[in-house]
Amino acid sequence: MLAAHQIATFLPRFTATTHEAPKPRRIAASVTGLSKQFGNTPVLKDINFDIAEGETLVLLGASGSGKTTILRIIAGLERPDTGRVILHGRDVSDLPARERGVGVIFQSYALFPNMTVEQNIGYGLRIRRRNGKEIRETVDRLLELVRLTEHRRKYPSQLSGGQQQRVAIARTLAYEPEVVLFDEPFGALDAQTRTRLRSEIRALLRKVNVPAIFITHDQEEALELGDRIAVLNAGRIEQIGTPQEVYDQSASEYVATFLGRANLVRGVHQGEKVTLVFRPEDVRLGDEQLRGCHQLGTGIVKEVVFAGAYERLSVQVDDTEIVVTRMKPQTNAQRLKTGDRVKVGLDAYTVLAPLCGPLRISAASAVNDRFSAENAEVRRGPQIKASKESDLLWN
Repeated sequence: MLAAHQIATFLPRFTATTHEAPKPRRIAASVTGLSKQFGNTPVLKDINFDIAEGETLVLLGASGSGKTTILRIIAGLERPDTGRVILHGRDVSDLPARERGVGVIFQSYALFPNMTVEQNIGYGLRIRRRNGKEIRETVDRLLELVRLTEHRRKYPSQLSGGQQQRVAIARTLAYEPEVVLFDEPFGALDAQTRTRLRSEIRALLRKVNVPAIFITHDQEEALELGDRIAVLNAGRIEQIGTPQEVYDQSASEYVATFLGRANLVRGVHQGEKVTLVFRPEDVRLGDEQLRGCHQLGTGIVKEVVFAGAYERLSVQVDDTEIVVTRMKPQTNAQRLKTGDRVKVGLDAYTVLAPLCGPLRISAASAVNDRFSAENAEVRRGPQIKASKESDLLWN
């Protein structure tokens, strides 16, 4: 744990800054006040979020966090105890699944094995009694969109997993759903195919401009796919924001540690318990690397692991062991081994305090261990007041 005088040097003075609000996009879907219990077990607790036209929202959480239940409620496969589902201004909460205009893409693809690719894609249009010309034109357009024109007469068993997934997406898009729901769609694929398909699906969704919701427990998948990420924990949304906001400005210890690796250093400031949160890549080691950084102290290297593109180290600072990652240029500039003493500094970090919420600070321009207002980005700013006499006053 860091002492009060050590923590104080990490808390800057600042003045309020204003940022121009992004131009709002039309809301395509809204979920308000969703709660759900199975027996005596609460599964969802007051879930609220909006999705804009063309936006991709990723619901990220561990098993049992409630993400699948949210998807099933939006699709009409489950009824909430409380709350509403609104699609393009229309309350669909009491409508059956077939009348909601929601497309669902499952991990198992759910393709018809006795139908060809083009028959699978056109199936939803046929049961809606669209005319033959419209079906042919739509199928041709979607086959080109998902790059499967040459496979149109093949059966699912003749396709790779990635190709089957693209057929399932094309089939869903054929009847122009109001929102597309993806139920862990990459779980059955190998790592290389998952990486490639994530990029393809993201580009595809941008082309068709359809709002989409993904559910996953894969942090890398969430960061790559989502325009925004909602992190769920025990039926509640812990934080919702862009991938950069959720990763760099984690609102809680749970979010910080669930979304990638994070270091937590605890201390006390003005009688209040606070926690410094920083990523392994935010740590700098050695005299040369500490220029422009805020010093955390001197540590002892406990372990060095070569991980290919980077090096991962464990460094003991006082009674806290932190994880550090260094890319090849850094490792080549300064070779470190177990037992070496090394100075430790931070490029950026977040301060978590119960009474004020997360405070994100970039230390790149630190001068004499003090930070200017321009180098402090404060979240939940109205709850924090600057003091001329001291570092910070916590309301």
